[in-house]
Amino acid sequence: MPDIEINAIMNQQNNCDVLIIGSGAAGLTLALHLAKNADVVILSKGPLNEGSTYYAQGGIAAVFDENDSIEAHVSDTLIAGAGLCDEQAVQYTAENAKACLDWLIAQGVDFDKEESHEGEQKYHLTREGGHSHRRILHAADATGKVIQTTLAQRVKQHSRIRVFERYNAIDLICEQAQEENDIKQCIGAYLWNRNSERVESIYAQKTILATGGASKVYQYTSNPDVASGDGIAMAWRAGCRVANMEFNQFHPTCLFHPDAGTFLLTEALRGEGAKLRRPDGSRFMPAFDERAELAPRDIVARAIDFEMKRLGVDCMYLDISHKPSEFIKQHFPTIYQRTKALGIDITKQPIPVVPAAHYTCGGVMIDQHGRTDIQQLYAIGEMSYTGLHGANRLASNSLLECLVYARAAALEISRSLTQNNSFKKLPRWDESRVTDSDEEVVIQHNWHELRLFMWDYVGIVRTTKRLERALHRVELLQREIQDYYQNFRVTNNLLELRNLVQVAELIIRCALKRKESRGLHYTLDFPETLAQSRPTVLSPKGNGNSNLNPDKSAVTEK
Repeated sequence: MPDIEINAIMNQQNNCDVLIIGSGAAGLTLALHLAKNADVVILSKGPLNEGSTYYAQGGIAAVFDENDSIEAHVSDTLIAGAGLCDEQAVQYTAENAKACLDWLIAQGVDFDKEESHEGEQKYHLTREGGHSHRRILHAADATGKVIQTTLAQRVKQHSRIRVFERYNAIDLICEQAQEENDIKQCIGAYLWNRNSERVESIYAQKTILATGGASKVYQYTSNPDVASGDGIAMAWRAGCRVANMEFNQFHPTCLFHPDAGTFLLTEALRGEGAKLRRPDGSRFMPAFDERAELAPRDIVARAIDFEMKRLGVDCMYLDISHKPSEFIKQHFPTIYQRTKALGIDITKQPIPVVPAAHYTCGGVMIDQHGRTDIQQLYAIGEMSYTGLHGANRLASNSLLECLVYARAAALEISRSLTQNNSFKKLPRWDESRVTDSDEEVVIQHNWHELRLFMWDYVGIVRTTKRLERALHRVELLQREIQDYYQNFRVTNNLLELRNLVQVAELIIRCALKRKESRGLHYTLDFPETLAQSRPTVLSPKGNGNSNLNPDKSAVTEK
């Protein structure tokens, strides 16, 4: 039994062929690929259109230009990954990029086009930091929104897809291995129905985690509140290995304003000529990298953080006001309108920016088909570790990864799905000791404390002592959850706190294992970059036999 008891009357078991936990680009793409031959349930923690995909302003990278090449895309990705990418995963992703985008276009996604000198309509390709060519397809500066709403509409129209909105996945349900050489098998999940405040269960032949990353573990993030690492935490508790959790990409330019919330400013701004400036108006990126503002985001984020701390200021500034006003309004309408509402006219003024946690580079270990260490359990999208990103993600490879691995998982699942499968009766929760909590404010306090010390101790610049202090605090929070909250009535905040604390522990333990500085993250105790580096792999106790071939060269900890 999990360490949090459930309060409500469990009065319903749902059944399906395929359960997809998460409703972003990865989950929706997978559902549409599978629904021809399977009954699919999509679990969405909030409204369907409320994940990180919806707010993604950047585009999707793929080779569409005749002057570009798959080899160049692979090379740029490997460079951005700072020596930790899995070259096979990079090659696979780049090779399948165009086919996946063609499928997306066929679903109705309308990427921006431009007219050539010959009058021919073609896609308007932008260039972002780290890319050697223009290869970014986009829809103005709201690419994620267009993709999310288009795929969501397709999903809602499909007769074999059911969407459960405002449902939290509590934990996976697994059958333990009976024999020594058997592998644990996932058969569904326990769900918290936030609409009725009841616990439900769901049986599935195949369960896919597509819950996104864990950037909410940090105080400043460009992602919405749902990015709490739920899938990573659930997979770890079930017995899956994780890798490279120490690498969290910080987006260099998040709008710094008390009323802005978590508003990301797309890298396309820098791709179209925006300059980074100190408060006095002087530029600083040329001193950090010969590519200046077009350097990979890890270099840009570290430079901004360095200058902020060196000068003791709250933010740096991103300036595109030297471009024509109509150009800015046409290419960045969302940013223009949002900043204008806050009293900033980007056609005349620089934009205040700070680095913010943006993308979880590591995650649950999977193979090229999305399979995890547990039978019938898959992981795709940001929460998975494919090896594509290494120590840093190349801009606009994230949505691409969702599409490529969703299709790869769909092909494997379709081959192994049993038709006319009989449903299993799932075990019930013990609900006899549940009490109401009068400590919602305390839960919120712990939540804020976690995000603050993760920002201070486990951010861009780290030391061993800071990491050890952070680990000590995480362990205290874990004990508090176990001792004080395990019998409380389940809430969204409590479930997210539990998952965030677990993910924080994984990040810290991975960071303590890495004895070098690499990518975005700089460790004062180990300032050098090792000549050869390996993924950091953590394995939970009781992991048992793996569905995957272990990486013999990896740094492991049990």
